[in-house]
Amino acid sequence: MKSGQYRDINLFWLLITSLTLIFIGLGLRDPWPADEPRFAHIAQAMVESGQWFFPVRGGELYPDKPPIFMWSIAFFYWITGSLNIAFLLPSALCGLLTVYLVYDIGRRLWDDKTAFIAGLMLVFTLQFTLQAKTAQIDAMVCAWITIGCYGLLRFLLINNAQWRWYWLAFFFMGIGVITKGVGFLPVLMLVPYAIIRYKSPQPHEIPGGVKWLSGLLVMLAAIGLWFVPMLLLVEYHQNPLFELYRDNILFKQTVTRYANSWHHIKPFWYYVVSVIPVFWLPLSFCIPWLIKPWWNAIKQADRRIILPLGWIVLLLLFFSISPGKRGVYILPALPMLCLISAPYLDQLLKAKWPARLLSGFIVVLSVLLVAVAIAGIYGVPKAIKLAEKYDAEPWSMLLAIGACGLCVTLLCLRKSIIYKWIGFISILWAIYSTWGYQLLNPVKTPKNIYQNMAVVVPEGAEVALIKTAEQFLLFTPYKITHFGYHTPQELQLAAAWRWQQTNQQYILTDRDGASDCYDMEQGLDVGWAHRVHWVVLPLSAKLASCKTQVPDDVHQYFYQHP
Repeated sequence: MKSGQYRDINLFWLLITSLTLIFIGLGLRDPWPADEPRFAHIAQAMVESGQWFFPVRGGELYPDKPPIFMWSIAFFYWITGSLNIAFLLPSALCGLLTVYLVYDIGRRLWDDKTAFIAGLMLVFTLQFTLQAKTAQIDAMVCAWITIGCYGLLRFLLINNAQWRWYWLAFFFMGIGVITKGVGFLPVLMLVPYAIIRYKSPQPHEIPGGVKWLSGLLVMLAAIGLWFVPMLLLVEYHQNPLFELYRDNILFKQTVTRYANSWHHIKPFWYYVVSVIPVFWLPLSFCIPWLIKPWWNAIKQADRRIILPLGWIVLLLLFFSISPGKRGVYILPALPMLCLISAPYLDQLLKAKWPARLLSGFIVVLSVLLVAVAIAGIYGVPKAIKLAEKYDAEPWSMLLAIGACGLCVTLLCLRKSIIYKWIGFISILWAIYSTWGYQLLNPVKTPKNIYQNMAVVVPEGAEVALIKTAEQFLLFTPYKITHFGYHTPQELQLAAAWRWQQTNQQYILTDRDGASDCYDMEQGLDVGWAHRVHWVVLPLSAKLASCKTQVPDDVHQYFYQHP
C-alpha cells in the first residue's frame, strides 16, 4: 500500500472515530447549566430580534464575553431551526478541527503512525471529548489556539521562512482573543524557541529581524474585525449602558478577571493536584514515564519536543498564577501534550506501571459504579441522599456502565491496555450521551417549574424573575421582567415590589431568600430545580412597606419569546 493511501485510511478512521464519540447524542438534550442556557438564549435572541452585534440576555446587554461563540450558535440555529442541534454544533466541529490539526502536524513532524496515535490519544482523553460535547466557549478557543500552535510549528520547524504560516498563527490568535481573551497564548511558544535558538543554533536559522513583529500587527488586525466596529457603535449610540458594556468587556473581563479574580478562587497547585490527574486521563497516568524520553529529547535539542513541551509548561504557569481557576482553562494544552506523547507510545507500552494503573482505574471505577447502583436499587440511605441531592435515580445507567467496564476488562484481559481504554471510554460516552442525556434532561432544565406555575399563574401573565439563571429565560412561556443579572437579590426584590405595585403580576424567586419587602412564607410552592426551592410571590405576599431603597442604576428589562 502506498504511503498516501495509508495516510488517507488513518485519517479516515480517526475522523470517523472522533465524529462518532463527539456527535453521538447531538439533539437529544436541551442546554444545561452552567453556561449552555446563557449562550443558547443569547443566540436565539439574535436570530429572533435580528440584532446580532451586541449579545443581549433577556433584554440586558451581556458583557462577559465577545460574541463570536454566540454568533456561531446563532448561525446554526438560523440554518437548522433547531436550537437543540445548533447549540452543540460549534464545539463539536471545533473538536473535529482540533483532532485534524494534531494529526496533520504530527504527520509532518514525525510520520503517519505517530500522527494517528496522537489523534486517538486526544479524542480518548476525558477532558477533550467532554468539552467537544459541551456548549461552552473553551472547545472553540482550544481550536483557535491549536491553529496558532500549528502555524508556528509549521513556520519554525517545517516550512522555514514561509511567513504565511506565521501570519496565519497570529491571525487566529486574534480570533481567539475576540472569542475569549486568552487566545494569544500560542505566542508563548516563541519563548522556548528563542532559548533553544540561542543555546543550540542551527546552520540556517530563520532571519527576519523586525519582520517578526509583523505577527502582532496581524493579530491586532484580527482583533480589530470586532473591536473597531464595537467601539464605533458604542460611540454612535451615546448610551451609558453601551459604555458600561465596552468597559466591562475590555477591562473587568480581561485584566481584572485574570489578576484579581472574584470567583473560582483556587490555590496555585490546583491544576496539578485536582484537574490533571482526573480530566487528563489516560495521559495523566503516563506523564511520569514520559519525563525521561522528553528529557532525552531536550538534551538532543529536538525542537519537535522542546517547543510544544515548553509551551505547555508556560501555559500551566500562566493559568496557575491567576487566583481564579477553572479546569477547562488548561484544555488548550491537551492537543500539544498528545502530540509530544505519541512518539513514545511503544516505550509506554513496555513499561508495566502505566498499564497497571490504567487497568486498575477501569476496574475500580467499574466496581464502584456497580456497588453504588446496587446500593441505590436496594435503598441504602447514603445512595438515596445522593439521588435526592441531584434529583435523579441513575442506578440502572450506572449499573450498565460498571458492568460493561468489567466485561471489557475481562474480554481484553490478555490484550494491550489500549483496547481496554478505548472500549471502556467508548461505552461510557455512548451510554452517557443517550441514556444519560434522557435521564438528566428533566432535572437540568426548569421545565417542571413552569409546568407547576401553570396551575397558579394564568397564561399570558407577566412574571418577574429574581435570582434565576438564564435557563429560566430560555424555556419561559411567559412575558418576563427582570432587574439585571448583576443586581443583588435584595435589590431585585425591592425593585420587583415597586414593579408589582403597578403591574399586579407575579414574581418567581428562591424560597430561601430573605427580604424586607415580601413574606416568603406566603409564596406559592412551584417545585425544586437546580438545587433551589422555587416559589411564586403573588400580591398577597407583599409587605405593607418595603424599607430597601432601589438605586437609580437598577434597570428594568423585558423579554418575551416570539
